[in-house]
Amino acid sequence: MKLSVAVCTWNRAELLFQTLERMASSLRVPDGVEWELLIVDNNCTDDTDAVIAAFVDRLPLRRLFQPRQGLANARNLAVREARGDYIVWTDDDVLVDPSWLEEYRSAFRRWPEASFFGGPVEPSLPARRPAWLAEAWPLVRTAYAVLDLGPELVALDHDRLPYGANMAFRLDAQRRFPYDPGLGHDAHGRIGGEETSVMRALLAAGAAGRWVPGARVEHVIPEERLSAEYLRAYYTGRGRRLHLEGQVSRGLPFWVLRMLAAETAYHFGRLTSSPDLWIRGLRASSIARGFLGSRDHPRAAPER
Repeated sequence: MKLSVAVCTWNRAELLFQTLERMASSLRVPDGVEWELLIVDNNCTDDTDAVIAAFVDRLPLRRLFQPRQGLANARNLAVREARGDYIVWTDDDVLVDPSWLEEYRSAFRRWPEASFFGGPVEPSLPARRPAWLAEAWPLVRTAYAVLDLGPELVALDHDRLPYGANMAFRLDAQRRFPYDPGLGHDAHGRIGGEETSVMRALLAAGAAGRWVPGARVEHVIPEERLSAEYLRAYYTGRGRRLHLEGQVSRGLPFWVLRMLAAETAYHFGRLTSSPDLWIRGLRASSIARGFLGSRDHPRAAPER
């Protein structure tokens, strides 16, 4: 069996070093598996090239360069260049478990008819955290790509999908549905959802997905992301995605009123309420703001 592991990166050299060091030092490659590691440089301007060069003798690494900004564009390049039977995805701020590839290989053998797979994403939080985080964590954990669908080897469906930090596809299935450059992260901010859009398209076409609870990874969350500003940007991106995907049927007046009411609740809540209440206001107002902003935001052209 041949596996392609893909990591897309944009100006995160320090975090990328941690990701590659974990793979080089502890990742177990199953017997009978030939693998490659694709690092897609999405127009980086930091020390990414030097980090990649430091691992060329320790990992079966191929550097790819995608000058067109955007995570979806970087992912599509990796899909075109991959040589494996399966492509296994993680991110440049993720630490994989030593048995990560072993667990996926076992799942690929057990369900050869499945088109996509996913595993848990656990948080690796800094020691210094804001006081409100513990109380608000159940509401915001998805903003940090944290996911656990349980210990059972369940089938995936439209309501239970993995995240891009820890997912895998049979390569022939992956190539049927390219990532949408109008979604995902880009130079304009966070939208996200390019990976779940592909999985939903596969499900609609009759494909099957499988949860692999043993294929665990840790998402390294820097201290600067533990802020209301980060959450504002994340949920604004969610609102943009709702608009771009046509998932909302409400008209303009509803969204204006929702934004004003939720923004008021957020600001007053910061002074008087518990975190779980003001976070709800921040989330609702940011989603509405993103939806309204997307009405004039140009959709990215498909990559050719």
